Amino acid sequence: MSVPHTVPVSFEFFPPNTPVGSEKLKTVVQDLAAARPEFFSVTYGAGGSTREKTLATVRDIAAMGYEAAPHLSCIGSTAESISEILATYRAQGIRRIVALRGDLPSGMATAGEFRYASELIEFIRKTQGDDWHIEVAAYPEYHPQQRYIKRDLEHFAHKVNAGADSAITQFFFNPDAYFHFVDEVRAMGVTVPIVPGIMPFHNYGRIAQIAARDGIDIPRWVALKMEGYMDDAASIRAFGIDVVTKLCERLIAGGVPSIHFYALNQSAVTLEICRRLGLT
Repeated sequence: MSVPHTVPVSFEFFPPNTPVGSEKLKTVVQDLAAARPEFFSVTYGAGGSTREKTLATVRDIAAMGYEAAPHLSCIGSTAESISEILATYRAQGIRRIVALRGDLPSGMATAGEFRYASELIEFIRKTQGDDWHIEVAAYPEYHPQQRYIKRDLEHFAHKVNAGADSAITQFFFNPDAYFHFVDEVRAMGVTVPIVPGIMPFHNYGRIAQIAARDGIDIPRWVALKMEGYMDDAASIRAFGIDVVTKLCERLIAGGVPSIHFYALNQSAVTLEICRRLGLT
C-alpha cells in the first residue's frame, strides 16, 4: 500500500527507575527525534506513585529542547495536590498534559476528590482556563471495565465536552475498530482529533498479555504466526515491524490526524517503522 501523505507523530515513555535508565532514555529521545515528534509523553503510576520520576523525566526531555507531556491521573488525589503538580509543571514550561482517571494503588481505600477524568478536566479548566493542551484517553475496542458500549461512548464524549483538546487511543491492531469508534463519536458531536495509539511489537509475549487483560484483539493470524516463530527473535522482530507498518499505512490512508507510538523506552523498532512510513 502506498502512503498518500505523512502525518505528525508522538512517542510515549515510562519514567525510568534508575540513573542508568534515565541516561539510556536520553539517547532514545535523541534517536526518535529524527521523526520530528510533536511531543514525548511520560506515564504516571497508579495514585501518582511515580510522580517525582515522571517530573524528572519530563524535565530531562524539556531540557533537551523537546515538548514533553506528562500523564496526570486523578484517582486518589486532592484538588490541592493536582494544583501543586500543575504549578510545578507550569514552572518547567510544560503546557500539555494527558489527563486520566488512573488506578488506585494496591492498599489504597479512598478514591480522593476525583472519580473520573472528566472531573479532573473540569477542575483544570475552571481553575486554569485554557492554559493547557489536554489530551484524554480513548478506547476503540471499548474500556475493559465498561460492560455497555453506549455508556463508554457517552463517557468519552463527556470527557471531551469537559474541555479536552484531543484524544489518544489505547493501542489496537484492528484499524476497522478505530475507524468505527471515530464514526460513532463523530455522530455524537465529538470533533476533537482522535489520534491512534500504536504499540510496536517490542516484546510479543508481554504485549499479548496486556492485550488479553484489556480486551484488545490481536488478529488470530498474527498471533499464530508469532507463536510459530518460537524463539526466533529476528523473525518475530521482522514480522512485527511488517504488521505494524501496514497498520499505520492503513490509518494514514484513512486520514488520521497523527500517530502516537508506545515506544516503551526503546527506539530501534519504532524508528524503523517510522523510516518505512517516510516519517523520519
